Parts: sequence; C-alpha cells; structure tokens
Amino acid sequence: MCLGVPGQIVERAAGADVAVVDVSGVRRSVDVTLLADGPVAVGDWVLVHVGFALSRIDEEGAIREAERRVALGEDPP
Repeated sequence: MCLGVPGQIVERAAGADVAVVDVSGVRRSVDVTLLADGPVAVGDWVLVHVGFALSRIDEEGAIREAERRVALGEDPP
C-alpha cells in the first residue's frame, strides 16, 4: 500500500521550503524539507502525503502509480 500520491513540481521559489505540486490536475503547496537528496526543481516528481513530499520518484513510477489509482477507483481517469 502506498501512502503517497504522485505529483509533479510546477513551481519552486529559490530557497523556499515549499513547492507547488500538480496532483491529478489539482495544484497544492507542499513542504519539501523531508527530501534529503537535494533541492527539487520544476518537473521533478514526488510522492505527496498530507502536505509533505516524502520521496522523489521517476516519471515512469509516477505514471504507473497514477494508473494503479485509477484502476482501483481512487482517482478519476
């Protein structure tokens, strides 16, 4: 079971601890301080849970997770 939903970074202010992430077409502010492997950039994919980016994922993993959520009825197609 995955606790996070895939989202893509669409905005990031330099030096800020918050990024704007697109999750299934909805944009939300997400805290990125838990990501230990360096700063995020626009275009990066992350797993988001309760307003925090938990980890980075690649685009293939993001697409696979989005398809799984649609198949389970957790997200609209």
